[in-house]
Amino acid sequence: MIQGIGAASGVAIGKAFVLPAWEWDVPDRRMEKVDLAKEFERLYEGIRTSKTEIEVMKNEIRETVGAEESSIFDAHIAILDDPVFMSEIQGIIERQYKAAEVAVKEAIDHFVTMFDLLDDEYMKERALDIKDVGNRLLKHLLGTPEITLPSDTQPYILVAKELSPSQLVHLNPENVLGMVTMSGGKTSHSAIMARALGIPLVSGLESLTEEPLSTGDLLIIDGDEGTVYREPSRALLEQFNRIAEEQRLRKEQLQLLASVDAVTKDGYRMRLAGNISSVKDVEQAVKYGAEGVGLFRTEFLYMDRPAFPSEEEQFEVYRQVVEAAGGHPVVIRTLDIGGDKQLEYFPLFEEENPVLGFRAIRISLDEAEMFKTQLRALLRASAYGQIKILYPMIHTLEEVRQANALLEEAKQELLRRELPFNKDIETGIMIEIPAAAAIADLLAQEVDFFSIGTNDLVQYVLAVDRMNEKVAHLYHPYHPAVIRLLRQTVLAAKEAGISVSVCGEMAGDERALPLWLYLGVTNLSMSPQSLLRVKHRILNSTLAEGMEQGKHCYTLSTTEEIEAALTKWTKS
Repeated sequence: MIQGIGAASGVAIGKAFVLPAWEWDVPDRRMEKVDLAKEFERLYEGIRTSKTEIEVMKNEIRETVGAEESSIFDAHIAILDDPVFMSEIQGIIERQYKAAEVAVKEAIDHFVTMFDLLDDEYMKERALDIKDVGNRLLKHLLGTPEITLPSDTQPYILVAKELSPSQLVHLNPENVLGMVTMSGGKTSHSAIMARALGIPLVSGLESLTEEPLSTGDLLIIDGDEGTVYREPSRALLEQFNRIAEEQRLRKEQLQLLASVDAVTKDGYRMRLAGNISSVKDVEQAVKYGAEGVGLFRTEFLYMDRPAFPSEEEQFEVYRQVVEAAGGHPVVIRTLDIGGDKQLEYFPLFEEENPVLGFRAIRISLDEAEMFKTQLRALLRASAYGQIKILYPMIHTLEEVRQANALLEEAKQELLRRELPFNKDIETGIMIEIPAAAAIADLLAQEVDFFSIGTNDLVQYVLAVDRMNEKVAHLYHPYHPAVIRLLRQTVLAAKEAGISVSVCGEMAGDERALPLWLYLGVTNLSMSPQSLLRVKHRILNSTLAEGMEQGKHCYTLSTTEEIEAALTKWTKS
């Protein structure tokens, strides 16, 4: 038995296929001064080709794992655009008269070595991204085919020194039972994608194996415990076969809940909706029993294209989404770009704190015609089903009034064009900025509903960037300040007689159910993968017990106490 790091949940049993390391033989070629211009052109052509390939991979994997996980490839494109990385390559070519592929290889080695020396797991894992991008560039400069996975249909456990997102794109989840990597951990991009694909993964075995794993070895891997068993005994095989069968049956049993209403044992009805980014996501959410769409992130319609989408393009997508929802409500969030979501054709000025800067509703109100194009498309689609419009990142009454004024202008423009729409379409706001939660009673007078975005709310309340591994351990959704703001927001909505839902990650966390039961939140929206698990928890709970536990949480003083109480309740 080898103890590694459990990076993606699940048990797998099968024979290993060891992926050869992606190594390049790059002779140290020097150039004549007169040939440097040609080397730079080769470099730039390789960069252009690599970027195009990465965009294609991003679009391919988005259909499988969703838009958020596929945005991993945005980081790869950013490396090719990074002035420090590129200046290192250009400097080697220009000062040392080296060929483009030699300069790229030396730059990769330099940055990877530098990152590996840092005592920071996150930075070590980002070194893999540099290798992945650099190797792609080298592939084009050298004209070498990349290493491919087995093409036959015999399922296997994939073993590799490291796995890059580029390699994972071409995986067939039907063939890959599980994965083992010598390097990496829970925060690596390969781990994120493995979890999205539902493939068990154990990482971090490099210094733990006396004999390297070989193709054909019989393996058991446990992605929950982080263990790998090589050539296991019959007794161990029988034990893990039972565990694997239990997991399979549990998945099948959960799928049976798709058509069952989310009702507690004592009859309290809740409604679970899906968070989506595309029409395909709606189909998956409906498959898992979603009652409509609680959050449609429209920014992904604007990405990976040369210009803003037209009114007609947007109308068609919104119409398809609302029709796919089968008569259930569809909450559509207006454009939420800026921060970590950039558009190539709409460059934003450089900001020191982009997450706190020019983004979301601030851009929409500043670009009124662009915003009205989206509003007209949403209004037109409202003639085909229950669409609700959601404004992101609101923190003042003035913003709500400006947005609604532009909505009114869009309505008048459609009336002049004699196009049908729902004249009484509902509008709501994301409660994701502490200022909005603090004045929730005032904002509730201006809108039809609240949608609490817990991801950003937690981040802003605690001043913690959850994507920064140096401080991510301080990101606590169950911090007393967070759950107090949740209560304040819900009470303000109830007082004003408007509906309130939760659409952040807390909605998909079973442990949070007592809080929603106590506060009287009946609408939750989450990733399609979380729907059945949360529904199972609801079906096996009672309103009375949940309310009691939720009320108890508001008497506790620390995050640790609240999390412990909720975890214990979930396991009871």
